[in-house]
Parts: sequence; structure tokens; C-alpha cells
Amino acid sequence: MANNIKRFDPFGEIARFEPFRNFEDFFKEFRMMPSLRGAETEPRIRMDMSETDKAYMVKAEIPGVNKDDIKVSIEGNQVSISAEVRKEEEKKSGSMVHSERYYGQQYRSFTLAQEVDDAKAEAKYHDGILELTLPKKPGSGGKQLTVH
Repeated sequence: MANNIKRFDPFGEIARFEPFRNFEDFFKEFRMMPSLRGAETEPRIRMDMSETDKAYMVKAEIPGVNKDDIKVSIEGNQVSISAEVRKEEEKKSGSMVHSERYYGQQYRSFTLAQEVDDAKAEAKYHDGILELTLPKKPGSGGKQLTVH
């Protein structure tokens, strides 16, 4: 009966840990899980921004969106862009095996160094690119201090 008892060493596995030996096997289980397979965050609104003395110019990439579904709000020096992305319904026989199309809400917000003159701001959308011209509000720029 004493032969059935085995000594358990809880730290034995740690002592033999080889981090790169079965690296591929370690993640294989995660790849098989449907909830994680192909899971990415929703598409992000990518932007380029440039600045002159008088205005900020923003080019935001929002492909596949109707211009009526884009909202731009300006509050002082805070600018927010949101877009509603809709997935088109396709009627095919059989079931969908894999889809990489996204639908839902995209949102991007950023803060500028100076307040925007929202009365003169302009927005244009063409070929999947939202172009914003955000004039700087006169007198809202930072003051340069002289160090004595």
C-alpha cells in the first residue's frame, strides 16, 4: 500500500520551466477558441494633422461610411469625430463561415493646443477621407513668457 503514495513537488514544474521550448503549443489553445480567433478591436479612425499659424488641417480616414452618418463636434480646443458604420445585408444560401466586415460606431477625440473658431470650421468628405479645416480662434493662443 505504501507504493501508491507519490511525493508531490509543487515547484518542480517551475524549476524545469523552459519558456521557448513549447511556445507554439502554449498559444495553440488560444487560437482554437472561437471568441478570440480573429478578434480585433473595431476599426480605428486614422488621422493626419497639420498646422499653420491660422488653422489646423485634419485628414481622417473613414472608408465605407455615408457622409450623413459622420458627426463632428467642436468644444473649445476639443474635437470629436464619430461615424456610424453599417454592414450591408447579403442574401446568400448557406451560412457565413467568416466575415471581416465591421459595423457599429467609430469614435475619435483629440485636444488641440488652441481653441477652434467653430463658426469658421469646415468639413468635407470624399473618397473615404474626412477633411477638416479648423481655424484657430484669435487671441486664444498660448502666451510666451520671458524668463528673467
